[in-house]
Amino acid sequence: MTIFAENLSTMLLIRNYFPDLSELQIKQFEQLEELYKDWNLKINVVSRKDIDELYLRHVLHSLAIAKVISFQPGTKVMDVGTGGGFPGIPLAIMFPETNFHLVDSIAKKLKVVNEVVEGLGLTNVKTSHCRVEEVKDTYDFIVSRAVAAMPTFVHWVKGKVAKKQKHELKNGIIYLKGGELGEELQEFPKATVYNLSDFYKEAFFETKKLVHLPLKYKG
Repeated sequence: MTIFAENLSTMLLIRNYFPDLSELQIKQFEQLEELYKDWNLKINVVSRKDIDELYLRHVLHSLAIAKVISFQPGTKVMDVGTGGGFPGIPLAIMFPETNFHLVDSIAKKLKVVNEVVEGLGLTNVKTSHCRVEEVKDTYDFIVSRAVAAMPTFVHWVKGKVAKKQKHELKNGIIYLKGGELGEELQEFPKATVYNLSDFYKEAFFETKKLVHLPLKYKG
């Protein structure tokens, strides 16, 4: 199989689940693989196995959030512990009128994120090299991929959820995580858990979940 054919098959994976992408969005998603492979050789932010399955393990996984909510224009979203830019960058492509703030405490990871953002021509992404506790702004939603147990994460983002509601889904945390979540969600009865296997048929998603936890504004 040629590199082009491989790239085509992985892009078909995205287009199969998100058939209404614009030409620009398709082009930006196609560029992701080349940008990440190039930068990963210089600064390792994604494992070799994951880079070979970038669209499945990172892009499609990130876009599970788009299966639960369609962000309105002007929505503010913070991605905590973004690492190499997930879920923030795929979501920024999917929702070009939504403002994304990607935060990580590791500078070399944000170097890659900034280069990918520039390479894609994304104008709706800003980044901060800091701990999330240092962020002073408020957001409609705070997204992340399993950077900590939920009680710890809730503590980190306390006071950072905006008051005004723009969506049916209440403002708060949208968290991508795998495995058994019963124990860590015990103190959060308002949390809703979605199985990613309800959205995607690939075996990779069998144990993967998305958690929505509404958080009240605290001024």
